[in-house]
Amino acid sequence: QVQLVESGGGLVQAGGSLRLSCAASGRTVSSYTVGWFRQAPGKEREFVIGRSRSGGSTYYATYVKGRFTISRDNAKNTVYLQMNSLEPEDTAVYYCAADSAADISAVVAGWDYWGQGTQVTVSS
Repeated sequence: QVQLVESGGGLVQAGGSLRLSCAASGRTVSSYTVGWFRQAPGKEREFVIGRSRSGGSTYYATYVKGRFTISRDNAKNTVYLQMNSLEPEDTAVYYCAADSAADISAVVAGWDYWGQGTQVTVSS
C-alpha cells in the first residue's frame, strides 16, 4: 500500500506557473500508474493528467494539454505536476492518485490511493 502527500500549492497570478509534488511512501511510485485530479468548489473531482505504470503512456484532459505536464522521479519516490500558463479556471484542490492498474483511468473510481490534496488559487 502506498501513501501520498501533496505539496506545492499556493496563490499565483494568471499566466504564472506552479509545480506540485506528490511524495510517496510505503511502496515505490514506479510500481503504480499515477495521476492528478482536481476539484473546484461545488464541482465534482475531475481528471487532469495521468502517466501509466510503464511510463509509456500519458493521458491529458483536453483543457490542460500543452500547459500541464506530469513527471516521476523514482529516486525521490515523487510525482510532479508542472502547471504553466495558469488560468483562474484552474483554481481547485489538486489531488495526487495512484493505482496498480497498468492503464490510466479518467474516473475517480479507477484509482485506489489518494493524497489529501493541495489548494491552488489563480488570481486574475
